[in-house]
Amino acid sequence: MTILTDLTERTRTWHRASYRSAQAFAVITVLCVLALLIDQRTLNGAALWAKPFKFAVSAALYFFTWSWLVSLLPKFKRTANWLANGLVVIFSAEYVLMVFQAVRVRASHFNNATPLDNTIFQVMGGMIALLWLINFVLTVAVMFTKTADRATAWAARIGAVLGMIGISVATLMSGPTPDQQAALDATGQSAAIGAHTVGLPDGGPGLPILGWSTVGGDLRIPHFAGLHGLQALPLLALLLIVLAARYPKLRDDVVRLRLVVVAGAGYAGLLALLTWQALRGQSIVNPDGLTLTAFVLLLAAVAIGSLISLNRRPAHDRELETAA
Repeated sequence: MTILTDLTERTRTWHRASYRSAQAFAVITVLCVLALLIDQRTLNGAALWAKPFKFAVSAALYFFTWSWLVSLLPKFKRTANWLANGLVVIFSAEYVLMVFQAVRVRASHFNNATPLDNTIFQVMGGMIALLWLINFVLTVAVMFTKTADRATAWAARIGAVLGMIGISVATLMSGPTPDQQAALDATGQSAAIGAHTVGLPDGGPGLPILGWSTVGGDLRIPHFAGLHGLQALPLLALLLIVLAARYPKLRDDVVRLRLVVVAGAGYAGLLALLTWQALRGQSIVNPDGLTLTAFVLLLAAVAIGSLISLNRRPAHDRELETAA
């Protein structure tokens, strides 16, 4: 059996629209790479097609994961199917508007420069609010997920909650910055309302492709990290199952479950740390002593929790002891 055939068999029961959308955005990702190579224009200091590229990658991962999650639901499956269809339609429409603005060499987010720009961003804002609501309902539904492996079920639940938090972080970008508010108070006008950079205007020096600010706080970082907790925790559960073939301790599903819970708590702590760092106007590449101390303490807590989880004796050993 080829890898492609095996994947087709495994995904046969997944939510179709989400799965096809993930495939489509994977193709769009490749097209965006070509656009980045061919079109060297920039927008606000970043490559023009960098934002469509990043959103395409996130969308491919996002819809691939939801396609799987919806298939796991023991209840509300029909409702979840319709809601997932809504996610596909709304996000696709938002992406079209984003590409439309890129073609015009105009910012798609926070743009208040012209009536058309403002209208597009307001429409996108409404779409984002609806996406948030649908995502919230689906996240609640995922709490009822059941699988043969408890670690996988809890990885899906925790990952969905982390993803929900990641989406919610975006609301911190929507308000006017102090400079924008001052312009609004003075003239009633501002070319932009909202920003992802804290402490500095958007468009300064940033990491390649990602564009995350290297000189100030950037709320896109916790937004990204939280959103992709939706993939990180289930992937960890899958990795633990694979490693169980080599490491006997991991064959105990309670050990794997504990490790997933510890990882989920650690991931939530990292998300809080990244948000705190960004809100303090601090760049991801230049953390201060307080941030580094908090990060080291978080790593220590996760390491200790993991060691405690691994200290559980395998169920087979306990059964032998009971029999003896």
